[in-house]
Amino acid sequence: MSSAQKKVKVILLSGQSNMAGAGNYDNLDSEIKNRIVKASKTVRLSFNGEEAKPLSYYDNKPSEKYNFKNRFGPELLLGVSLAEKYPNQEFLVVKKSMGGTALYGAWNPNWTLQKSEAVEKGEKKHHLKLYSTHIQDIKQNLDLIEKEGKTYTIIGLCWMQGENDAAKEVSARSYKVNLKELHNAYKRDLNLEKLPFVIGQINSTYGRFKEGPDMVRQAMADFCKENKNAILLKTTTNRKWKDYPKHTDNVHYNAEGQKRLGIAFGKKIIKLNK
Repeated sequence: MSSAQKKVKVILLSGQSNMAGAGNYDNLDSEIKNRIVKASKTVRLSFNGEEAKPLSYYDNKPSEKYNFKNRFGPELLLGVSLAEKYPNQEFLVVKKSMGGTALYGAWNPNWTLQKSEAVEKGEKKHHLKLYSTHIQDIKQNLDLIEKEGKTYTIIGLCWMQGENDAAKEVSARSYKVNLKELHNAYKRDLNLEKLPFVIGQINSTYGRFKEGPDMVRQAMADFCKENKNAILLKTTTNRKWKDYPKHTDNVHYNAEGQKRLGIAFGKKIIKLNK
């Protein structure tokens, strides 16, 4: 076993619905699918606390909105990008995501019920502590790596979130501060001196606070300008979505959009680790 195979490189993924992903795997062409299958030999995925498995799509309950069974997010082409760049390296992706959740609330490292109730919709989401459960998922996976007789290095965090924070004034105005808190919390709780951080810029327009989306987009850009270990994955607000195509709901990325998003996240992670 080579030294590269003994050391696992770990990537953290977190966010809301566009990190969860609404890409239809069956809409990908055979060349992309073959690359994903090949990457799955060296890339594993642990999604929402489940045991790490070879990189693949996940099961979706068909609905009127998304009438397909095989669903994926940015992890697939992120994994392909890393596997093809470093073919002898083993990778683990630890992903935590849930649609319709806020950094001010469920994702807040300094979680309080009061903050969560201010922004999260529904009683079930009021009690979600997604940041702390992601840390638990990560630590469990790291322990398993060590039990396999291997070592690990965490090489980055990819964040695709912010639409729900943009929908309300209290969370939009505090987004940059909360983003800094989030980054610092991951470093603190995982004992990391630095953590490369790729932030996917939102481009939603829903919510009653009209200034919110632009405010959160700017907070993301400003944070990245001020942090040498952070990089912005820019998106357009043009509703033709030519950069990262979307479903007709104008919110969620389709298969092509998720494919491009994953490739972009992979390139940014590689760049931050040079």
